[in-house]
Amino acid sequence: MNEARSSRSRRPWLVLPIVGLLLAACGGTPVAPPATIGVTPSQPPVLHIRLPMGYIPNVQFAPFYVAVERGYYREAGLEIEFDYSWETDAVALVGAGELPFAVVSGEQVPLARAAGLPIVYVAAWWQDYPVGVAALAESGIETPQDLVGRRVGIPCLCGASYVGYQALMNAAGVAPEAATLDVIGYNQVEALLAGQEEAVVIYANNEPVQLRSQGADIRLIRVADYVHLASNGLITNEATISERPAVVQAMVAATLRGLQDTLDDPHAAFEICKQYVEGLQQADQEVQFAVLQASLEFWRADRLGFSEPQSWENMQSVLLSLGSLTAPIDLSRAYSNDFVP
Repeated sequence: MNEARSSRSRRPWLVLPIVGLLLAACGGTPVAPPATIGVTPSQPPVLHIRLPMGYIPNVQFAPFYVAVERGYYREAGLEIEFDYSWETDAVALVGAGELPFAVVSGEQVPLARAAGLPIVYVAAWWQDYPVGVAALAESGIETPQDLVGRRVGIPCLCGASYVGYQALMNAAGVAPEAATLDVIGYNQVEALLAGQEEAVVIYANNEPVQLRSQGADIRLIRVADYVHLASNGLITNEATISERPAVVQAMVAATLRGLQDTLDDPHAAFEICKQYVEGLQQADQEVQFAVLQASLEFWRADRLGFSEPQSWENMQSVLLSLGSLTAPIDLSRAYSNDFVP
């Protein structure tokens, strides 16, 4: 989910709960509402949060849109500005204390901690890692072992796609280099349908839906079926946890309320998405709703927001095998379940 970019304007969506509210220039700055806009003194001051998302506006962000639209952040004294900027930039800003929160993929956390950035993962949004490998049914590719000697297209030798592919092959006992990786950018659907590649590394909640909508009979190999990895979630930093734990608690609680509502009523969540995702009204509604539905299966959990310790151990093992980490880090400081209801 986090890697694909768009050539269209990347203007952040600014969510204003009160027209005319003065915004702070820096995320995390308290804003005292002026009396002229009808806010009573008993109401708490609003804390403006610029929230990097790491991706373009998309139905996959439905829980955040729902939490804003239904006033959950506002009730918590928070005002959210969605910033669809690069994931790595978000990690750096949160690590430097310039922003209090961001939404990032799980592999970013150990890598940042190893580089000295004191970020902490405080709420698991995606319970299963969304990366997978898709192939046409006629190819005979159904397991990682079937990829041996095949050409596999991948967006880049980086990020969640690369980590997920390596984890899949390692978990299946197949040498990752047994297949030929071709860097093809974010053209997996076109490359597979054109026969350019025998298989492609994809996000299991997105490209398979697109392929099937075009009549393709595909086989999907999900990383999550072979190994459990820490996935996308909400990060903050050690200073925010230490100095403003109530803000972290409020942010996590409001976000999880939006997530629960989306799981309970995806149709209502999809309608809310139309206010935040440019072009969604004109897009193929059936396909886009199917993407949302497929995403729900990666979000469900007995305890929303909870991080499984083993998923972090597994992630660290993959990063060590790749050489992305040169030594283990203290994972107990990399994530926390203390703010999960």
